[in-house]
Amino acid sequence: MVEKVVIIRYGEIHLKGNNRGYFEKVFMNNLEKSLTGIRHEIHKPSGRYVVENYDETRTDEIVQRLCKVFGTHSVSIAYKVPADIDRIFDIVSQIAPKEGTFKIVANRADKSFAYNSMQVNAQIGGRLLAKNPALKVDVHHPEHEIFIDIRENGTALVFNAFFEGAGGMPVGTSGKGLLLLSGGIDSPVAGHMIAKRGMQLDALHFHSYPYTNMQAREKVETLAKILSGYIGEMKLYVVSVTHIQEAIHKNCPEEMMITLLRRFMMRIATHISNQYGAQCIVTGESLGQVASQTIEGMTSSNEVVDSLPVLRPLVGFDKTEIIERARKIGTFETSIQPYEDCCTVFLPKHPLIKPKLEKVHEAEARLDVDALLQEALDSLEIVTIN
Repeated sequence: MVEKVVIIRYGEIHLKGNNRGYFEKVFMNNLEKSLTGIRHEIHKPSGRYVVENYDETRTDEIVQRLCKVFGTHSVSIAYKVPADIDRIFDIVSQIAPKEGTFKIVANRADKSFAYNSMQVNAQIGGRLLAKNPALKVDVHHPEHEIFIDIRENGTALVFNAFFEGAGGMPVGTSGKGLLLLSGGIDSPVAGHMIAKRGMQLDALHFHSYPYTNMQAREKVETLAKILSGYIGEMKLYVVSVTHIQEAIHKNCPEEMMITLLRRFMMRIATHISNQYGAQCIVTGESLGQVASQTIEGMTSSNEVVDSLPVLRPLVGFDKTEIIERARKIGTFETSIQPYEDCCTVFLPKHPLIKPKLEKVHEAEARLDVDALLQEALDSLEIVTIN
């Protein structure tokens, strides 16, 4: 009997030594979650996972979902057949090209199989040449490769393509963070990058109704939905900062709007992180990209974060690199939709580039920080994204 299956290979998990079992368990759970709503079974032969007993009309969808699961090195669509040289050749002859150059690559995990790997290569390759005279063997630079994986359970897997996986580590193995998610290009990329290192994420979005509209919020929810395709279910915390911006605009120097607003954002993020179990704050800041992202601006923002690390995955990236990553992960087209976020409200003509902390403290003293902070927290909405 021939069955179509999907092979999943992992990468860095191999390096985890005695802790590998923990990482494999989390990875398996994430694979299962990624296929929610699709009938399937996942089994784990040595060093890989195999998806079986699924609706073959959804094969492409299954591959697309699995390739987004962090920890996945590569994915292949394969045919599972009895480990018999004739049965193996039947499948190889169906998927092999009719002309051009080729190479057979066999792996014999079952050492009791009648032929070793080199003999399988020779047997199958020889038969293929006899059947298709327009084919030629090229073991160095073939146009086509066919892979045969002979397993210990009496079956063989035959395939001819690899789909690139997301790489990295399984989400959930490196703690939990809170991503400051605007509607721009940078923050979704930052979230994707830190999740690739195994971090589970929730997201925090600030809005300025009525100065910003519902389309801006819908845009952010769409970005969160795209990220959830890689991360899994996440919470989106939505907080109003309209009153904070109005208070800063009324009482403080215009050029300090962004600096003071960022400090409030970090205070709010710290509170939500502590309340909902995040262990760090993640931002999309890139050093020197805009006025608030100077080292002085970051120092000012960091000052109000009491006990949590602030991670900035993009700190050394330029805009071109960030855009390339945004395109690759599928967030770019949404990010460039022309709906303004809260940072465009009361935007000063000449924002402060290198704020001095004593001047920041002096300006902030004109505000009732605690009251403004509490009003923002009272506006909190929580949206589940999956």
